[in-house]
Amino acid sequence: MSYLLRIDASASGDASVSRKVADSFTAAWSGDVVRRDLALDPVGHLDAAGILSRTTPAHEHTPEQKAAARLQDELVEEFLGAGAYLFAVPLYNYAMPSVFKAWLDHVMIVGRTIGLPGPAPSAGRPAVVVSARGGGYGPGAPQHGKDFLMPALETILGDPRLMGLDVRPITPELTYAPTVPSLGHLLPQHRASLEEAHARARRQALEIAGPAAPAAA
Repeated sequence: MSYLLRIDASASGDASVSRKVADSFTAAWSGDVVRRDLALDPVGHLDAAGILSRTTPAHEHTPEQKAAARLQDELVEEFLGAGAYLFAVPLYNYAMPSVFKAWLDHVMIVGRTIGLPGPAPSAGRPAVVVSARGGGYGPGAPQHGKDFLMPALETILGDPRLMGLDVRPITPELTYAPTVPSLGHLLPQHRASLEEAHARARRQALEIAGPAAPAAA
């Protein structure tokens, strides 16, 4: 398998639960890893130059369109060169961090990463999405039905008419329990969710990488 592409989107640095769980995945991964940290090195939002560079002949590009095309080429080639993906994308205000949305907007290009009308070049490749969230969003929880991140990513990344990836969510919950007094009674559930997230991340790394992967710690 070619390299694992890891994309980090959390603004919390070393305190990020999404990053820590993703670290458990990469620690168990046996192959090469290419990493892009969108918090430390964000890509700009897609603008008119980026959009027009896709439909304007290259010899007619303005300087701005040339720069936009270079960035998109870099991101697309990095994406397509991977054999598997690890996205550490926390739930921010019920949706995805803006830096990750910006990255998606640059990468999603019909005829290159989006296969319309046929299958995408990345179809079937495994993609683990680690998405920590401060509350509980499962069935019966007060926030159930308010997670607008995973449904969006399962569509964008997983729809066979779009990128067609094999999306595998890992969602450690109740990360506010250790710091928000009113959620302190949920600490046991948080710890159990976090432990399972780390274990699942290691299992997914071993499963995706294959028998050559080292034993999980």
